[in-house]
Amino acid sequence: MLIKVSSAANSGLEAIGVDVEVSVSNRGLPGFDIVGLAGKAVEESKERVRAAIGNSRMEFPQRKITVNLAPADILKEGSFYDLPIAVGIMASVLQYEVPKDSLFFGELSLDGSLRHTRGAVLMAFFAKEQGLKNIFVPFPSANEAAIIKGVHVYAVENLSQLAGFLLGKVVLQPIVYEEHVEHIEDIEFDMAEVLGQEYAKRAIEIAAAGGHNILMIGSPGSGKTMLARALPGILPHLNEEESLEVTKLYSVAGSMPPQGSLITTRPFRSPHHTISQIGLIGGGSKPQPGEVSLAHRGVLFLDEFNEFPRSVLESLRQPVEDGVLTISRARERVTYPCRFMLVASSNPCPCGYLGHSKKPCVCSPREIRKYRKRASGPILDRIDLHVDVPEVDIEKFAENQRASSLSEPSSVIRERIAAVRRKQTMRLEGEHIFTNGEMKNSHIKKYAKLSREAELILTRAGLQYQLSARSYMKLIKISRTIADLADAEHIERDHALEALQYRPKTYELD
Repeated sequence: MLIKVSSAANSGLEAIGVDVEVSVSNRGLPGFDIVGLAGKAVEESKERVRAAIGNSRMEFPQRKITVNLAPADILKEGSFYDLPIAVGIMASVLQYEVPKDSLFFGELSLDGSLRHTRGAVLMAFFAKEQGLKNIFVPFPSANEAAIIKGVHVYAVENLSQLAGFLLGKVVLQPIVYEEHVEHIEDIEFDMAEVLGQEYAKRAIEIAAAGGHNILMIGSPGSGKTMLARALPGILPHLNEEESLEVTKLYSVAGSMPPQGSLITTRPFRSPHHTISQIGLIGGGSKPQPGEVSLAHRGVLFLDEFNEFPRSVLESLRQPVEDGVLTISRARERVTYPCRFMLVASSNPCPCGYLGHSKKPCVCSPREIRKYRKRASGPILDRIDLHVDVPEVDIEKFAENQRASSLSEPSSVIRERIAAVRRKQTMRLEGEHIFTNGEMKNSHIKKYAKLSREAELILTRAGLQYQLSARSYMKLIKISRTIADLADAEHIERDHALEALQYRPKTYELD
């Protein structure tokens, strides 16, 4: 007896249809084999399926069972083939017909219940693309799959329930998606708590408004990390398209909690400087998204920037520039989006006190040069805003209450940035980008018009400071964001002059 059950395999953020063909034969010695280029986790499905069917008080056939995962030339990884395999075997015993317009997906526990399984959003999206009406998924993953409209999502708690439904003895209704509201107010720091540092706050606001990369350099305790961790509180919520992109990534990475819903807040990832290149960029034998992809449409914060290994920092070149990352392996080639804001902070030297007004620097020029060489010129050239964060006078802390009441809270800044981003989205509609930071040269010519004075200022600065073409274009993009914050139609003289303030600073090492 041959039964076919529809399922799918993940390949990056894409899904590939997989037909689970189950043959239960009366000839030959009893056995259970899985073919079709199955990985280790798929091979182990044999024991999970056998135990789950038995513990669900159903007879496991003592016959020759062969399961083929077609097409056979694509590597199958993961535990989500448990359910379609079990459905096929149970059909041979219980004699029900497997619905042809349905997709089955999920990992089994030994007691017959279904466990939360990653990739539910991708499976539901694939089912919709292929015109399949129904998708059967584990109950903990059902709300995640129900994000995709146009597909009936059935939440399966255990094999007994599913068998009863397929036999017509149990009523199972498609679930209705429930949105879990996330509160942006649950942030680590509020901008009003950051004392002084008005220059750095302004730079952070510009970076957030235009999706620009920013590097903050200052002595220990000056507030660099606090500023960076206050950034999520001023970023607007993801729009619908961005939310779906981020949710897909977190689903395939297995980072969605049970009963997870559409992600609406922007990710904030802060890996330690001991992270490996694969951990940051992604990869592995079965390519998985790294921190740069998990920060998609959000923030990647690299604290102690110059402490990261040079090879790790160099691997950021292409993701920062392109916003898309392709990981190639012998058997597989996957592409993940990685359009993020790079926020980095660093000390000016190994001891941290170069340029400090009160504490002397004890580093030699050689030590300082070696420290700075960890971040290469090409990486620094890809960072839009370079900001000095000076030490804060201790007297400021004595005036904490008064200073906080005078500073703008994150909620006010967030509303201003949200309005600017809406303006950019409308301007860039049809270009498949959302912020000024994403603009290419062709977009700059169309959407970043310079006044005559602004053009002369930026041209003169480019010649005087010997700026690269990339740096010059970044100046125009920053100027465009500053103009948006000022609600100006074109880039004027003052906008260009302010943008020039955020070029890299140099220090004398005598």
